[in-house]
Amino acid sequence: MTGLQVGDGASLIVLVDASSDTERRLVEAALAEQVSDRPATVLPLRGAELAGPLEAAAPDTVVTAVRVAWTPRHPVGHEDAGTRRGRWSAAMPALTRRPPGPMQRMALHRDPDRAQVVLAAPATVTELTGRWEGTGSLADFVAQQAALALDRAERDVVGERVKVPRHVVEAIEASPEFRRELASLAERLECPEEELRARATAALGGLVAAVDPAAVEVFTGMFRPLHSRAWDVKADTAGLARLRELNRRHPLVFLPSHRSYVDPLVLADVLTAHDFPRNHVLGGDNLAFWPLGALAKRAGIVFIRRSFGDDQVYKLAVREYFAFLLSKRFNLEWYMEGGRSRTGKLRPPRHGLLRYVADAVERGRVGDVLLVPVSITYDQLREVSLMAAEQGGAAKRGEGLSWLASYAREQLSTPLGTVHVGFGEPLSLASALEAGADPTDPDARRLTLQKVAFQVAVGINSVTPATATALVTLALLGVRDRALTLGQVRRVVEPLIGFLDERGLPHSGAPLRTFRGVRQVLATLAGQGVVTVYDGGDEPVHAIERGQHLVAAFYRNSAIHHFVDRAIAELVMLGDPADRWDDAMRLRDHLKFEFFFPERDAYRERIGAELERLDPDWASADGREVLCGAPLLVAHRVLRSFVDAQLVVAERLAARDPRTPVVEADFLGECGGMGQQMLLQGRLHGPESLSRELFASALQLARNLDLVDPGREELARRRQDWAAQVRDVVRRVVVIDELDAAARRESVGVEP
Repeated sequence: MTGLQVGDGASLIVLVDASSDTERRLVEAALAEQVSDRPATVLPLRGAELAGPLEAAAPDTVVTAVRVAWTPRHPVGHEDAGTRRGRWSAAMPALTRRPPGPMQRMALHRDPDRAQVVLAAPATVTELTGRWEGTGSLADFVAQQAALALDRAERDVVGERVKVPRHVVEAIEASPEFRRELASLAERLECPEEELRARATAALGGLVAAVDPAAVEVFTGMFRPLHSRAWDVKADTAGLARLRELNRRHPLVFLPSHRSYVDPLVLADVLTAHDFPRNHVLGGDNLAFWPLGALAKRAGIVFIRRSFGDDQVYKLAVREYFAFLLSKRFNLEWYMEGGRSRTGKLRPPRHGLLRYVADAVERGRVGDVLLVPVSITYDQLREVSLMAAEQGGAAKRGEGLSWLASYAREQLSTPLGTVHVGFGEPLSLASALEAGADPTDPDARRLTLQKVAFQVAVGINSVTPATATALVTLALLGVRDRALTLGQVRRVVEPLIGFLDERGLPHSGAPLRTFRGVRQVLATLAGQGVVTVYDGGDEPVHAIERGQHLVAAFYRNSAIHHFVDRAIAELVMLGDPADRWDDAMRLRDHLKFEFFFPERDAYRERIGAELERLDPDWASADGREVLCGAPLLVAHRVLRSFVDAQLVVAERLAARDPRTPVVEADFLGECGGMGQQMLLQGRLHGPESLSRELFASALQLARNLDLVDPGREELARRRQDWAAQVRDVVRRVVVIDELDAAARRESVGVEP
């Protein structure tokens, strides 16, 4: 404990936060050394004990507090708890950061340096009275301030990871901002303020996460095996030092991609290993089942309703809770896609929760908030099979204890490779709001937040690597009803890796440059039942296993955003040279609900760069000849399943009576049945296009074109026109597929 500086003649009150005889003895020894030359009033850290002495204290009396800070114990010969392969037994050693009272003497005997008495920053009674806003008792306020000051002092010893909020509901209820908002809401709703206060308090009680360090460690120790036994974690941590420095001045909101239930566990381990405080992770209340919910809430999980509806009191509670956390520089984390991706690529982001963060910035509750795009990508993922079944119309299994037990058994069975974690460039929300339109205009503000969410999604994609699994499935899904030899797979994959290298795009495909690496990835996919291998001929051939196309497409889709510009450029080359720029813009609109495109000028620049790479004279060149000479064609591999799904939706709308309303659930089921027929007829490339989510995106595009709501004959004509446009895009993709197939047959010496 460092020296305590107290002015001459000033009295001293020391509040002791000790939970055992061992800690009290450590504190007494430290105080005897530091304040032996002056009288001091030593009290427990409780407002009730402090009330009398505080009332009798002189204005210049100094108040401070002491606590014993315990550093973690690292067993000799074992890896760090944050990185070692998880075991269920890891939950118990996690408890020993602060040993239970009866074990503390033994802990100190083994390692005397584990315990250190820390001293809170002192303040005079005058200073504390000036901060007090008059709500509650002064003694309770001083005790709360002392606890917060001790937390800060303890973090200097054990690191930022133990930063936790305290007395949150009480602090929010006591804040002038909350009281003003509550009074305003009571006036608008014409409802008694006390009734709304009770409802708001109940809502806050349901929201607020305790973030108890012991519970955090137990939760982490219990659930770490769900990912650490399945994957090795490879994190791009180059920018984390800068993020940690920024976090000293601004709160961070981590916005990761969402592909697995274990995403928060993976990210938490990475951040803990780099001394970030625990994130407040927003999760759906469907996961708040007993007993997981109670422990998770104490470990920083904020269970929040999936829909707020028109519950103004609940919205007030969320807004004030966010403002409190951000003003105290606690970090948030949530998943903007609203659920796990069922297709492997990013889902359109939802910006509803971002609105509450923007409120805190605009109301001056916090100066700025930095949004951190985070990519979490898996070589393989067991959840994909169930999500693929849901795309075929199967019902989603509800979460509960039996679900958790089944999920844990699957996760602990066999290793699945690597999980890749990347961090994008942080975005300043204050700057984005300042550059946006008038914040008092709801439509303009909504557009600003949509653009911010879009930028986050682009940031996630920019650091999402094309995994070796994604590149191999991209190769196998690009051939219809055919199996490929090891050499043929490698010949498809090599130019894809060259494409990524040339543009400096992230990937983990280096092992695929060798036959051994390709063979290993194929064997792993075969072991998971995604790929089938036939070895009854002169050499093994590989194909997607029957019924596994949606699973393979999930892996492929995690990487296709890197190839979309090239795919569009290829389609553009098959159009009339005079219309190529118009074609590029039409294709942008045609695919805007599937991919994240930049503003029109930036998009034009990017497509122009890809066209230049295809042929410097692309504006006048014969497109078919250019594509025949290209070393790499990707449009059929990247876009076919999406445009095939659009074709199914477009033709079902075109065949429909324009006066008949479209009921989405029924219509998507109809598309599934008709899509299966079209697949059997050879009109679709493969089963990966028979995805309920792809049909839903295509229907959203149709709705955007005003083709869904009932109308008259003019609507029927426009539906027919759209179907014709979709057929033209499909036709171009088919041509590129044929050109690529001819090139592959030529490369292996087979006659077309």
